[in-house]
Amino acid sequence: MAVCARLCGVGPARGCRRRGAAREQRRGGGGDSEPDTDTDPEEAGGGGTEDEEAAERIEGGRPAPHPAEAGPAGRAPLSLLELPPELLVQIFGSLPGTDLPSLARVCTTFRRILRTDTIWRRRCREEYGVCENLRKLEITGVSCRDVYAKLLHRYRHILGLWQPDIGPYGGLLNVVVDGLFIIGWMYLPPHDPHVDDPMRFKPLFRIHLMERKCATVECMYGHKGPHNGHIQIVKKDEFSTKCNQTDHHRMSGGRQEEFRTWLREEWGRTLEDIFHEHMQELILMKFIYTSQYDNCLTYRRIYLPPSSPDDLIKPGLFKGTYGSHGLEIVMLSFHGKKAKGTKITGDPNIPAGQQTVEIDLAHPLQLPDIENLRDFSELSRIVLEVQEQVRREEQEEEHRQEEEDRSQQAASQPAAKPLGGEGAEGEETAAGAEGTTQNKAPASQPFVLPMGVISRNEDYPRTCRICFYGTGLIAGHGFTSPERTPGVFVLFDDDRFGFIWLELKSFSLYSRIKVSFQNAEAPSREAFDEMLKNIQSLAT
Repeated sequence: MAVCARLCGVGPARGCRRRGAAREQRRGGGGDSEPDTDTDPEEAGGGGTEDEEAAERIEGGRPAPHPAEAGPAGRAPLSLLELPPELLVQIFGSLPGTDLPSLARVCTTFRRILRTDTIWRRRCREEYGVCENLRKLEITGVSCRDVYAKLLHRYRHILGLWQPDIGPYGGLLNVVVDGLFIIGWMYLPPHDPHVDDPMRFKPLFRIHLMERKCATVECMYGHKGPHNGHIQIVKKDEFSTKCNQTDHHRMSGGRQEEFRTWLREEWGRTLEDIFHEHMQELILMKFIYTSQYDNCLTYRRIYLPPSSPDDLIKPGLFKGTYGSHGLEIVMLSFHGKKAKGTKITGDPNIPAGQQTVEIDLAHPLQLPDIENLRDFSELSRIVLEVQEQVRREEQEEEHRQEEEDRSQQAASQPAAKPLGGEGAEGEETAAGAEGTTQNKAPASQPFVLPMGVISRNEDYPRTCRICFYGTGLIAGHGFTSPERTPGVFVLFDDDRFGFIWLELKSFSLYSRIKVSFQNAEAPSREAFDEMLKNIQSLAT
């Protein structure tokens, strides 16, 4: 703002004001250059009728007359005020919308120009991707500045990916700008066990402008259309929604009709089609639990995992099979020599936020030939041998660390630098070994599940690229007695992987969620790691 003020000759410096006054005297007129103190985008540009008429003339290519806008013939302009208004519209339109309120404080000339809707139409398009014909808004009396200030700018903090707090079940919410609306879409996995099918989604709420008033929040839950709702930004990276008309969620047939409708939407079938008694209990339990949250929900921000050229495959969100619990959403991320699968949606055994699988990229597995692979005991022998090797390496590492700590204490001097160098070198060596292993691995090798291993989806790939030793998290109902058990991570291709749970004798197949989520990138690696810790601590 200080730079703009000096350019237009109304800056706080005495020299600027003196030169500006002298220039105005030479022109024979005084420029209108009162500073403005508004800082909100909604106020950028003022709101007078005279200003609006001037803005219309500017947008239509007819400059509003002003003594300070035209310099003497034969010389270049000395300040922004001497530039043609239509050129200022182009300049101001290229600035971020959050900077325009400060610009409006410079003088009333800038404030009047910032009333031009062309500026705000461009900001809506470039910052939020609003591609609608915003000129049609004139019919409803809503300006592009209203859309930017009262809708897009005001609710910009809720755009992106969120995890709703629905106990152990969690969820995936994507808040996006959709035309002239902001809509919160809840993403649901496809019906079990069709893991390769596309995701399903339904709207939970929407925000839009009604005439020139404040933005209106509407709840979209239920089957009676949109109704009154409320959104509150609790704190950074957290907001809540509340429905003010929960009667719209109820059905005339009572809870039985609501349950049948929910079952068709959630599972794509009726209760009579589900013969497994334990599965029926889990389904009924989920309906009773989640229906308690149709009035008020709290959401916490989640980020997509950052990627690296050294990653085994591109990290991201996957949908996977979890036995009687159906399909769940898992986030795959890479952390040096480890890869982690974190639940975004969960179940009463392993809730959302917990780390469901961990892959040890430093210990690839060489599977036996296809005939021996059918023998579960042979696969189990190979995995348990690697498990014992990993245990010995961890013990040796702990012993080496204790020896180093004792050496440091004896020398009474910190040896952080040599240790750090050694650790970095070790990690680099492991990464190099990992890369070597991946390069030496065949492009594909035959794969088949051992006899006795249960899979919800029999249509799994019959070839794989490489396998690694890993551990899977299992627990009793209510996340009781959790423990990590050995397993096999199987990479099929860039978009699919699997995990064999040895103790459960079951197989989970995961398929990538192919949706381009906006505003979901982590600002840094540290921010992503902190997010993982937060959702795990909340689940615990």
